[in-house]
Amino acid sequence: MKTNRIWSWIALAFGIVYFVLPLLGLLEFSLRMRRGVYSLDAYWVVLSDPGFQATFAYSVVLAIATIIVGVLLVVPTAYWVRLRLPAWRPFIEFITLLPLVIPAIVIVFGYIRLYNTSSILPLTGSAMGTNILLCLGYTTLALPYMYRAVDTGLGAIDIRTMTEAAESLGASRITIMSRIILPNVLVAVLSGAFLTFAIVIGEFTMAALLNRPAFGPFLQLMGANRAYEPAALSVIAFAITWVCMGLIQVITRLNKSLAATKR
Repeated sequence: MKTNRIWSWIALAFGIVYFVLPLLGLLEFSLRMRRGVYSLDAYWVVLSDPGFQATFAYSVVLAIATIIVGVLLVVPTAYWVRLRLPAWRPFIEFITLLPLVIPAIVIVFGYIRLYNTSSILPLTGSAMGTNILLCLGYTTLALPYMYRAVDTGLGAIDIRTMTEAAESLGASRITIMSRIILPNVLVAVLSGAFLTFAIVIGEFTMAALLNRPAFGPFLQLMGANRAYEPAALSVIAFAITWVCMGLIQVITRLNKSLAATKR
């Protein structure tokens, strides 16, 4: 037991040195824009930059749209597969894992080839069409995380009994989905939504190749031309990701507390 505890502390120390120290170095460098003293000048410059405000707002709106599309796609699919098509689960899980093994650059080049201005569906020929295409691309990238979060949530409840009880009372499929299934997997949906938000905010490849004014390309452009501001932007992006992860933990604990109180 003592040997295992020692190795656990060694692994923890290695993780701290490997992951935390570079982040601390990045944070320290971002505070040195004013020579000789630590300051938040780099952060003020970044936050007051119109380019940051425009690109960050664009990515936030796109993230919300991606979450909505992902929920509308994943929740009914995962529910129907668990309820009526359990034999299809391995096949559906394999499909949802494909974005993890197919690089984003391959996906976006396929989009450009398939939806260019000379194709039947020329989405890249307009800003709105390209935005829709980028939203669908982000939905694809977030599919493994959203599907697994929702599927795990559905596995924790008895959807067959709930569905049969609702049908016996005359509820329609839309009513069952919106008023019974979705509220019971809301925590799982929110977990997938926060992960999706973090992915969209930090994504670069698709937005850059589709020439959209997103936060990821702005971060790369800032890094190519300035010194301290990119470090501040990286810290902000990292903080956003961790805030999303923290919200997942908070919502999960609140849900467990409410469930324990009801019992």
